[in-house]
Amino acid sequence: MSLIRLQNVAKVFLTDEVETRALSGIDINVQAGEYIAISGPSGCGKSTLLSILGLLDSPSTGSYELNGRSVEKLNLAERSRVRNREIGFIFQSFNLIGDLTVAENVELPLTYRGLNEAERKKRVKESLDRVEMSHRLSHYPAQLSGGQQQRVAVARALAGKPAILLADEPTGNLDSANGSAVMDLLDDLHSKGATICIVTHDPRFAGRATRTISLLDGQIVAQSEPVVR
Repeated sequence: MSLIRLQNVAKVFLTDEVETRALSGIDINVQAGEYIAISGPSGCGKSTLLSILGLLDSPSTGSYELNGRSVEKLNLAERSRVRNREIGFIFQSFNLIGDLTVAENVELPLTYRGLNEAERKKRVKESLDRVEMSHRLSHYPAQLSGGQQQRVAVARALAGKPAILLADEPTGNLDSANGSAVMDLLDDLHSKGATICIVTHDPRFAGRATRTISLLDGQIVAQSEPVVR
């Protein structure tokens, strides 16, 4: 069974009686343990597709199954619950809360699950250890470099033990050295079993994935075969 299955997904935005078709006829199957890169020029629909995958938006038509469950018609509360438990997000802008410490930023999503304090602390430590940021757990985001902030964002995503990590241009606000370091971290996570889907316009980083999906004008124009590594 596919971890993610999209069938004939389309997304249409209506504004002032103008119809904009952002996605059309999208068919994607993602197996557990895959590392997929979604690439294409600006405006091709990459971020719209990632928003649908992450349950931040719904398709206009088509079906979406996550872990065998149809999710495109869930209500807001159900979508939020599935997001919190099944999906880890890594954003270009880090999205850390400035007045919370590193540890508190990583712990925050876990509080919404009702986990007890001991379990939350355990997961925070484990995820920060994995990204080599345990020595900064009492620091605030403003005291960290961009690369360090993105590592904390990865730790926050990992702490929830999601079925899949979704990364939206995770190197977009980083210099080349820090960008490569973050991609090295994602490579390592994948080698240890993580399922990852990354949106990027950079062919160097797309080439690190085991499969690439190329979009143009809201449609899939190329899709490579999975590579076993």
